[in-house]
Amino acid sequence: MDARVLLRRYLEQRRDLGESELVLDGLKVEDVMRLLGATGRSVPAGEGRRSTAAGGEGRSVRELAGDQSDDWRTALHDAGVTNDAQQPGPRGTSTPPEGKAASRPAPIPRMAFPPEPIGPTTGAEPTNEIASTKEIVAPRGIVVPSIEAQLMPGAIERLDSLDAIAKQVKNCTRCSLHKTATNPVPGEGDPNADLVCVGEAPGAKEDETGRPFIGQAGQLLTKILAAIDLTREQVFICNVLKHRPPANRNPLPEEVEACSPYLIRQLELIKPKVIVAFGTFAAQTLLNSKTPIGQLRGLVHQYHGIPLIVTYHPAALLRNPAWKRPTWEDVKLARRILDSSPRS
Repeated sequence: MDARVLLRRYLEQRRDLGESELVLDGLKVEDVMRLLGATGRSVPAGEGRRSTAAGGEGRSVRELAGDQSDDWRTALHDAGVTNDAQQPGPRGTSTPPEGKAASRPAPIPRMAFPPEPIGPTTGAEPTNEIASTKEIVAPRGIVVPSIEAQLMPGAIERLDSLDAIAKQVKNCTRCSLHKTATNPVPGEGDPNADLVCVGEAPGAKEDETGRPFIGQAGQLLTKILAAIDLTREQVFICNVLKHRPPANRNPLPEEVEACSPYLIRQLELIKPKVIVAFGTFAAQTLLNSKTPIGQLRGLVHQYHGIPLIVTYHPAALLRNPAWKRPTWEDVKLARRILDSSPRS
């Protein structure tokens, strides 16, 4: 895929979150957006960026990066697009001395989670933050009271088990997605789970198998759960949409409206102690809010009396490894809430 397309998508997401700088590069978002068409020519001094690397004149970002790269940072660095006024990084990094080439930092493993050790390598008791404290220190967020629950169609409201919901989803025609999807993906896991993971919509692998979160993002979700001492079998995993949107496009408002009653009924039946909303659509649907995900994170919301934590979708972490650390903080908060809940 063209590295410029990947960069544009990334920057649009960051700008939507209200961010003005790239965490790893120190480049202004708007400046980099203008650099998407960089061709390797020198850039006038004073605009906050250098000319392209030697031998790169007349070559595009894509040509310099090559078709093998799927990372926009690699494409920009290969094109010589950097920031003249580089600031020391959080670990004290600085611009290399004159005449010495800067070594590219090792890529962050895309499937590694958490981004830091969570305990000693010996068989000793874990000493990480999850195990050491149950204190919940987080501001309160949005409260969705039961009296404001979405009106649910009677046929869905009368479904009395997760299996009954799955059967109903299989034959659902409430929106047009059933026409293009291969299999419905109602969700799976423990019907009495203490924690429910809610995502956006099925992808290609999920559509092929009828199971949620089993592609590359699903493998990362499994690692995220393992990092807080949970398995897939101990939680319930589902999506707002139960059928895959064509080509993985964003859900349409009418599709969310048609499908969300199934999710609401699933949560009513499971009665979890904690809900983790992965991604913008899951968070905004459950909280009935248009607030950007960056502003919903770090808060303890209430969904009909159930604590709800918002974090980034695993698929977003695969594209943007810098978001793994805030996601780690989010799921640790969810774990602490779970540990502080009364035993049933």
